[in-house]
Amino acid sequence: QVQLVESGGGLVQPGGSLRLSCAASGIIFRFYVMGWYRQAPGEQRSLVATISSGGTTNYADSVKGRFTISRDNAKNTVYLQMNSLKPEDTAVYYCNAKGLTAAADYWGQGTQVTVSS
Repeated sequence: QVQLVESGGGLVQPGGSLRLSCAASGIIFRFYVMGWYRQAPGEQRSLVATISSGGTTNYADSVKGRFTISRDNAKNTVYLQMNSLKPEDTAVYYCNAKGLTAAADYWGQGTQVTVSS
């Protein structure tokens, strides 16, 4: 049974930082592309960042220079370090794991990030 469990969300003031974590189980983690997506109220889920099995990263333009995705294959965990947070970063953040087949596409339950003064 595949599980992706996110943690680290919360309420933070503009300009602050948060670090999200996603612990994976039930998959051979090192073979998966891991990603973070977010969904704000009334909007579609959108890409935040991805990291390949080899460590290649990709970011949405809106978070480049502020967010950093990383992975620890020994701990089966992917992280999202979020700095200089803005109110428009407010959303539910979801962890995603993509394998080599279309069926190997898994999501976590999401963690709320709220940026507000």
